[in-house]
Amino acid sequence: MSVALPLLARGVQWVRGAADRLSASRLSILIFHRVLPVPDPMFPDLVDAARFEALVRLLATSFNVLSLGDAAARLAAGTLPAGALCVTFDDGYADNAEIALPILRRHGVKATFFVATGFLDGGRMFNDSVIECVRGARGDTADLSEFGLGPRTLASAQDRRRVVDELLPQIKYLGFDEREEYIARLSRLLRTERLPDDLMMRSGQVVELHRAGMEIGGHTARHPILRVLADADAEAEIAQGRARLQQLVDAPVDVFAYPNGRPMQDYDGRHVEMVRRLGFRVAVSTAAGTATASSDVFQLPRFTPWDAGEWRWMMRLLRMRVAGAGPVEVA
Repeated sequence: MSVALPLLARGVQWVRGAADRLSASRLSILIFHRVLPVPDPMFPDLVDAARFEALVRLLATSFNVLSLGDAAARLAAGTLPAGALCVTFDDGYADNAEIALPILRRHGVKATFFVATGFLDGGRMFNDSVIECVRGARGDTADLSEFGLGPRTLASAQDRRRVVDELLPQIKYLGFDEREEYIARLSRLLRTERLPDDLMMRSGQVVELHRAGMEIGGHTARHPILRVLADADAEAEIAQGRARLQQLVDAPVDVFAYPNGRPMQDYDGRHVEMVRRLGFRVAVSTAAGTATASSDVFQLPRFTPWDAGEWRWMMRLLRMRVAGAGPVEVA
């Protein structure tokens, strides 16, 4: 990567400059979740430390990387610099502080971390519970008829990944108690001995990120799909998550990411209004696109180009920057 970086950076700067000339004041907002110490055979598409360092080095060389709050304010004021880009992390994984933070600081890059506070200090998100149940399952086969899937092979990491991909859609839209019951049944069936309790940040790591100059954002308390909750419960999730973060960092928390983030499927106009009423000034979805001055500041689009290899990854980012996106519509 170090040999190719100057050539790639120059090419990126040229293409990015052409894109910005075609449509000025565009803001790219990238989504990350985890930065693993080494590649995971079950999830080879997840970013590891070496790949993240290469990407951050390239972004720092080729773009003006801003915190989300700063970028949104400049977008609204018409003062966004050329090549504006934000790096965001969702959920609050411990590796964000342990692995991503030193890399970001090394390259002088600020990022925004959206933290679901209910999993701090030993908690675990429902999707990771499913993943770790399957990862730790005994044997090379499992009869998942109880979950509507029938017999499945678990002989390889790829086999286990396929099973995870089949199970997660079943649990994602369940309520909190139903999720816990589902995970308990799955753990018993697969005879998983122990699930990890160190995947998510400790409270002190959130404070560490803040003190390092990173931006902390709300992501609810327990990462529910807001549309499956009663309105009062949805608002409480948003408010409680924010209150806990503000208590930790002793500073305002005024940026927010909708859990899962797909408009009209995971959240709708009711939740946009809640976020506005609670005092946030910026919110992001997972609707793919590039933000412009006409974008709704409470539904800014985000995306991550997942291609392997820096050239392909960056070319997808630049294509999205040129293409932009239509307005996000919720009701």
